[in-house]
Amino acid sequence: MFRFLFMLSVCLLPLSAQASATDSLKIFISNAHTFRAHFSQKLLDRNFQLIKKASGDMMFERPGKFRWVYDEPYQQLIIGDGKQVWFYDQDLAQVTVHRLDQALGSTPAALLAGDNTIERDFELQEIEVQGETEWLEAIPKAQENAFELIRLGFSQAGMLREMILRDSFDQITWLVFSETEQNPELAADLFQFTPPEGVDVISD
Repeated sequence: MFRFLFMLSVCLLPLSAQASATDSLKIFISNAHTFRAHFSQKLLDRNFQLIKKASGDMMFERPGKFRWVYDEPYQQLIIGDGKQVWFYDQDLAQVTVHRLDQALGSTPAALLAGDNTIERDFELQEIEVQGETEWLEAIPKAQENAFELIRLGFSQAGMLREMILRDSFDQITWLVFSETEQNPELAADLFQFTPPEGVDVISD
């Protein structure tokens, strides 16, 4: 746990510039037309105290289609169909729907599935390599973005490994990706969603 907190605190400090993480991002956006991975997620407060953990599987198809499935500690599904984003909470029997353009800055799934959203809407800055991970910082240009700071960690081969996101309440979401596959074949119906009968649907 100490090593985890130390690494997180280092990753959130300003560090010296490198020259490869931006290239890794551009290569990832250009080459990864589809992507699939397992993820583990930690939500921390401003003092780096653990609030909750989660895990599941994610996939996307550019532009704007994604499927983010939470298995633990509760079942939740987020689907982007290219026009809308559906948030389905099975425990609450509730579906929330947003337009895709409204959700781009509010969920990691939408950010990763965009073609050039990060480069267009965020100021990018290289930060220091940590071990074998190249880090890139993205600060949103628009004040209404849900996150104040995003950091993307890539392997030296250009594969996405981690995301760190800090929101306006100084809460930190740390995502670690494993079992990554670039350009797998993904069925079209994975990015379609029909609300189950009997659930409440809340839309913009």
